[in-house]
Amino acid sequence: MSATPPSSNVQGALFSLAAFGVYATHDVFVKYLGASYSPVQILFFSGLLGFPIVTMMLIGDSTEGHLRPIHPWWMFVRCASTLVGATMGVLAFSLLPLAQAYAILFAAPLIITILSIPILGEKVGAHRWGAVIVGLIGVIIVLRPGGAELGLGHLAGLFAAFAASMNSVVVRKIGHEERAVVLMMYPMVSNVLVLGLLLPFVYVPMPIVDFGATAVIAGGAFLAMMLLIRAYRLAEAAIVAPMQYSQIIWAMVFGLVLFNEMPDLMTIIGTSVIIASGLYIVFREARSKTSNNTPVLRTRSRAGTTNTLRIGPFMRRSDRLKAIRAARAARVNTKDTAS
Repeated sequence: MSATPPSSNVQGALFSLAAFGVYATHDVFVKYLGASYSPVQILFFSGLLGFPIVTMMLIGDSTEGHLRPIHPWWMFVRCASTLVGATMGVLAFSLLPLAQAYAILFAAPLIITILSIPILGEKVGAHRWGAVIVGLIGVIIVLRPGGAELGLGHLAGLFAAFAASMNSVVVRKIGHEERAVVLMMYPMVSNVLVLGLLLPFVYVPMPIVDFGATAVIAGGAFLAMMLLIRAYRLAEAAIVAPMQYSQIIWAMVFGLVLFNEMPDLMTIIGTSVIIASGLYIVFREARSKTSNNTPVLRTRSRAGTTNTLRIGPFMRRSDRLKAIRAARAARVNTKDTAS
């Protein structure tokens, strides 16, 4: 790990806690709307409302290149996994208690570790395999097959975790070759187009209050993303990444206060096991010479989010813009010195 000043790590941790607090609030509105509307309708309008903000950011991308993806098939997988992950994530939050939905989505680091083997060529040792197995046992404890009725919400949560994990691994594979604008534009546009085609079949008229809730979802996702970018700028990834598990605290509070939900003992035990295994994988990857790709540590966007944006492309775009500005400033200084 890099020698980041302790004060910066503390600030980064605080920014990430704020980001995941915003995400948890965002999920409350998702659950509220999910009781009355299809995930297709919720995602379409929240995505449409967030479109102008992102478009303005993408317009400012001055890096050279075209908008054709270098890896079209992997880009198709990214678009499909983004759509499936977001849709299934909304469905899971709509049908399950908040704490249980989070517990299932927290399985994403386990799935990322497994998918990174065939896709990234990652070598996973006995320690991380052990953490994956323990984490999957935690998922089984939460789901309790045979002991409780498994429904569509549980299946949706598992699909959301898998799709989000696939998305993360694909971005890790092609992210350094594709332009940031391409990585963000294709999933965003394809989601709006596909959801727009499906919308007439599920549309229910929305009062202004509910339409405003979709705006809160769009704004919350964007605000949380900006806070996370700031967190990763300040602190080491191994400090920021574990903060995602703070969402379970918010889930328990919001679930109890707003939805009269109280997680049972098995959900708490299973969630604790999943979080412990996820933390072990994060810290294991943070150690030098343990992982060549650090796929979990480099996953900077939240699993199961309704937002199609990813933090990594925005950070790379920002880095490129800073490098371009620095190069221009250096050229100007060189000319001034010569004259």
